[in-house]
Amino acid sequence: MLRASVDQVIATDLEAPWGLAFLPDGSALVSERDSALVKHVSADGKVSRVGKVADVDGSGEGGLLGLALSPSYGQDKLLFAYYTRGDENVIARMTYDGSRLAAQKVIFDGIPAGPIHDGGRIAFGPDDLLYVGTGEAGRRDPAQDKGDLGGKILRITADGDPAPDNPFDGSPVYSLGHRNVQGLAWDSRGQLWAAEFGQNTWDELNRIKKGGNYGWPVVEGRSGEKGFINPVRQWSTDEASPSGIAIAGNAVYMAGLRGARLWQIPIPGGKAGEPKALFTGDYGRLRTVALAPDGSLWLMTSNRDGRGSPRKGDDRIIRLTLS
Repeated sequence: MLRASVDQVIATDLEAPWGLAFLPDGSALVSERDSALVKHVSADGKVSRVGKVADVDGSGEGGLLGLALSPSYGQDKLLFAYYTRGDENVIARMTYDGSRLAAQKVIFDGIPAGPIHDGGRIAFGPDDLLYVGTGEAGRRDPAQDKGDLGGKILRITADGDPAPDNPFDGSPVYSLGHRNVQGLAWDSRGQLWAAEFGQNTWDELNRIKKGGNYGWPVVEGRSGEKGFINPVRQWSTDEASPSGIAIAGNAVYMAGLRGARLWQIPIPGGKAGEPKALFTGDYGRLRTVALAPDGSLWLMTSNRDGRGSPRKGDDRIIRLTLS
C-alpha cells in the first residue's frame, strides 16, 4: 500500500471550503459553503475569486456544497454545483471559461434540505452520468421511500433527467437507505464506493450496488438483516464522521470531520482491508480529499464550518504525495 506524506500547503485562509473540481491544467475550482463563492486555486497556491453562485442559502449544514466538472469540459466549459435554495437542495450547471462563472441554470431540484444532513457530493462516473449523494435532512423514514429524493444516491444526465437504465423506472434513484452520503469515488474496476455519516454508533464505507438498500433508518452499520446491504467497513462516530473520499493506488482515502484524520483503506480485488489512520489531529476537521491529475492528493480542512477550532491559516488545502 502506498505511503502518503505531506508535500506542501497549497492554499490557506479559505472559509469553510467544501467542493473541489480539478481543471485539465491541474488547478482546481473550490466552493466555499457559507459565502457561496467559487475560487480558483492554482497548483502553486495562487487563489482568486471567479464568481458567486446565486440564490444559495447558507444556514446549518446547507449552502454551496459539491462541484463537478463536465466530462466534456474541453468542449462545453460546464461546471455543476449542488447547493441549498430555500427548503430544497438543487443542482445547477454554469460555464467557466477560465476566468469567471456565467449562465447559471438549475437542472435538477426537489432534494430535501434541512439544518442537518444535506448530502452534497456530486461526481461524474465512468459512464459520464452525474451521481449525487443526498441526505435525509434529519427526517429518517423517507430514506426508505423510493419516491423521496432524500437519503439516496441519484444518477442523472447532464441535463438533469433520470439515467435511462436506472433501477426504478423513470426515477433518478440509484440506491437508497442512506443517512447522509458525503463521499463518492470509483475504483479501477468501475465499482462505486460511498462514505456516509451514521447516527450515534457507526459511520460507514459502502460498496454501492445498483438498486441496493443500505438500511437507514431501520439499521445502522452491519446488521445482517435480510434486504439490506452491510457496509464493507464501519467506524465509531468519534473516529470518522466521514466526508469526501478519493481512490488512488488501490486504496480508498476517506476524510474524517469529527475524527480529524485521513483513513486509508486498502481495496485489493474490490474488498476492503484493514483501515489505517493518517495525520490524526494534525490538521483538525477534514472535509474533502481528491485525486489530482498529477497523482497527488489534495486534502481540504473544515475548521471554519462552525464545528471546528480554527487555527492560524485555516481553512487550508494540503498536497499529499503518494510513494
